[in-house]
Amino acid sequence: MTKPKIVSKQVLLPFILITSLFALWGFANAVTDPMVQAFKKVLELSNSQAAWVQMAFYGGYFCMALPAALFVRKYSYKTGVLIGLALYAVGALMFYPAAISEEFWFFCLGLYVLTFGLAFLETTANPYILAMGAKETATQRLNLAQVFNPVGLILGLLVAQQFVLKKLQSDDIADYASLDTAKKALIRTSDLLVIRDPYVILGLVILAVFVLIVVNKMPQAKGDGNIPSLKETTSALFKKTKYVLGVLAQILYVGAQIMCWTYIYQYAEGIGMASEVAANYQFIAFIAFLVGRAIGTYMLRFYSPGKLLMLFAILAGACALGTIFIEGILGLYCLVGVSLFMSLMFPTIYGISLDGLTEEESKLGAAGLVMAIVGGALMPKLQGMIIDLGGNGVSDIKLMGVSEVNFSFILPLACFAYIAWFGLKAHKNKHVWDK
Repeated sequence: MTKPKIVSKQVLLPFILITSLFALWGFANAVTDPMVQAFKKVLELSNSQAAWVQMAFYGGYFCMALPAALFVRKYSYKTGVLIGLALYAVGALMFYPAAISEEFWFFCLGLYVLTFGLAFLETTANPYILAMGAKETATQRLNLAQVFNPVGLILGLLVAQQFVLKKLQSDDIADYASLDTAKKALIRTSDLLVIRDPYVILGLVILAVFVLIVVNKMPQAKGDGNIPSLKETTSALFKKTKYVLGVLAQILYVGAQIMCWTYIYQYAEGIGMASEVAANYQFIAFIAFLVGRAIGTYMLRFYSPGKLLMLFAILAGACALGTIFIEGILGLYCLVGVSLFMSLMFPTIYGISLDGLTEEESKLGAAGLVMAIVGGALMPKLQGMIIDLGGNGVSDIKLMGVSEVNFSFILPLACFAYIAWFGLKAHKNKHVWDK
């Protein structure tokens, strides 16, 4: 029996258009991660305070995912995409007045609105990609589309490195905190303008993409009015063991991903490395992420999604152990290596969780999985609190024989342990779950 094509010629153009969105939200993720360290230095924040950047960014996903899903249930996918792009652009452009005000909360508000748009885009794009062909190739198709996500990540990091981190005056001054108020104010104003510019340019680019989507025909069906009640669909979802466990797996995965990417700068700081240099290691991590996703997508032709997910989670956990207990540059290499094995996780957990659901259950279920991105808001905040146990530095005290920044990566390790268990359970229960 011939295996169905991953993407048929009939849906190739819509597939390409929707897949381009994956790069757009990847860019936003990557350009934002280094801002935690940038705001920490420019505005003299603690690690925990600076983590509000991630709280705002990933909190927006949580708040808007369900409204976005309910909207998509009733209206066309194209309309959902356009609303997402509009909110994305507005949030990015809010960085212009935020830089004028020099208020940290204003920047966080801009990120919050920006991720309202990303929630719309992800809630729309992921289930649509799954539906663009045979169910047998759905997870593989989503992994293929998600390959474009790390392309956006790499571009976003390059922008953050070349046009933000390299230009921050506060990062070049070792005793920035001891400067007099007037000098510090001048540097703060200059640095906040540096942080502002990439987002404003991004907002203008998103507006251009908005226009392109408006003028192109997207063959999307509108709801036919025969939509099951929200209560009925939600009740059915909560009875699906695989889905419920999958949402938890997604919460933990996103938390682990953001912790490993955000705190690579603090880990590098702990071994005396400048943020600008640390960005090179994050760049390598994103390359590893891209390579891992390509390899994982190919391997799904031969292994079940659950089995491959378990294998990648075990290997990611091994790298996390190295990150914790191997101090110095080798520990940083282990942290970079985590990205190679995280690459498969998001789309695979997504595909496993939605497998077997009805169309309406999938639309609402997709919202739950996008809301799970809140793990990226909560867990980095918790890790920041661990790093701050001894003070605002990253190596103030020792925990289990290692610095607090090393020890803090016990959180991603715990996440990978659960994901490995979920993958094993998905593999073993493939034919009996939810029957």
